[in-house]
Amino acid sequence: QVQLVESGGGLVQLGGSLRLSCATSGFPFSSYVMGWYRQAPGKERELVAHISNFGENTNYANSVKGRFTISRDNAKNTVYLQMNNLKPEDTAVYYCNRLTYFWGPPVSGSWGQGTQVTVSS
Repeated sequence: QVQLVESGGGLVQLGGSLRLSCATSGFPFSSYVMGWYRQAPGKERELVAHISNFGENTNYANSVKGRFTISRDNAKNTVYLQMNNLKPEDTAVYYCNRLTYFWGPPVSGSWGQGTQVTVSS
């Protein structure tokens, strides 16, 4: 079955960095656009970055542009999110998922457990 296992979150101070990883299995990884989403308390889940099947195209939410970098390793079935210059408003649970197509919604029913990122001021 599809598995998405996020890791790398933690508590970091304002301006710090974290690198998130999402190890996947159960589906043909290179056949899918992959994305990182986040959900803060009391807010809806939002897409923060996504990357095309072979990494040739990426897109970022305006709130993270210039600070976050998404990448993928198709040989390892893993997608990454490098987060620099973190701000308190980046505090959220971060999830990875497949997208139905580059500008499409996430594939339903296959969310992982997420990884908590907390940025203190």
